[in-house]
Amino acid sequence: IDPNTANLPFIITDSILIDYNGNQKQVQLQAYGQNAIFLDRVRITGNTVFTDSLPFVILGGMLVDSNAILTIEEGAKIYIHPDAPILVDGTLIIEGTLQNKVVFAGDRLDPDYKDFPASWPGIYLNSSSQENNFKYAVIKNAYQGIIAQDPSASNIPKLTMSQCIVDNVYDAGIIGINSSIYADNCLISNCGKNVVLALGGNYSFFNCTLVSYSNFFIDHKNPVLQAANFLDQGNTTFVADFDARFTNCIFWGEGGTVDNEIVTAKKPNVLFSLVFDNTIYKVKDTDPADAVFTGNILKNADPLFDSINISKSYYDFHFTKDLAAPAIDRGSTTPFLSDLDGNVRSGIFDLGCYER
Repeated sequence: IDPNTANLPFIITDSILIDYNGNQKQVQLQAYGQNAIFLDRVRITGNTVFTDSLPFVILGGMLVDSNAILTIEEGAKIYIHPDAPILVDGTLIIEGTLQNKVVFAGDRLDPDYKDFPASWPGIYLNSSSQENNFKYAVIKNAYQGIIAQDPSASNIPKLTMSQCIVDNVYDAGIIGINSSIYADNCLISNCGKNVVLALGGNYSFFNCTLVSYSNFFIDHKNPVLQAANFLDQGNTTFVADFDARFTNCIFWGEGGTVDNEIVTAKKPNVLFSLVFDNTIYKVKDTDPADAVFTGNILKNADPLFDSINISKSYYDFHFTKDLAAPAIDRGSTTPFLSDLDGNVRSGIFDLGCYER
């Protein structure tokens, strides 16, 4: 399909007349396409803005250089090739809105591949990166979703996430390695490992839902949260202070082989502080080691999510159908007054990313 100046998708139709052994058959053909901005091994320098005028297709990778700021405006669609990591040495700002989210996904949109995990590498916030801010971003079908390496050079968290979705990621949805992440009203769902925090760091999660169900693509065999103040590399163990708090959050999984959805590990002589305030979580035997639980603690209380249909790949993690859902009116008030749907939280907050 030849490119033109149109912004909207278009449909091309044609037909083939097949003549064989004296028989004729006419086959109708139809294909769709859309103009796009193709970027191949691109380095972003200075202040750059991606708009929603056309989709972006990333080939070979994209690097946001040190001291550069890439701003992606609401409604932008970023489609990434399997060999094309998004590397951030500078700052990435995502300005999605409720009505016009910013979407990151693989560039195969045909039915057999559009929901295939590990379709593209992921977003890597490297050591020099700082003050990244994601608002209403959808990051799906990656090998690794977001990787935050080392703390920010400033006192501002390396990554701030508000009302974001990280879904169907093959390895890990969010990885923090001695970094700093501040997240509110986010959904991290159906990943090989939803959130992994290693080698210490500072983390705050408010009204987030970490949930995984075994499905056709990913077997649920790792806890939705793993937290440690160390990291083993070869024969060397590195340690760093770990300080994390999860407020009004849900940690749940079904299918697979996971009994305990929160797993912790620590080394002595460095700080390990992990606090859960108002929590639904799944555990078989004993609570996670060295963690502190306060407020409303609902152990093994099924969240009663609205609709889960694995055969149709349909997952609705609201809990609006059942007034007895244990997450309702079990949270504490936080500064974040809008849920993932933009609904205003008032009175006693619900747990998780959705307010009933």
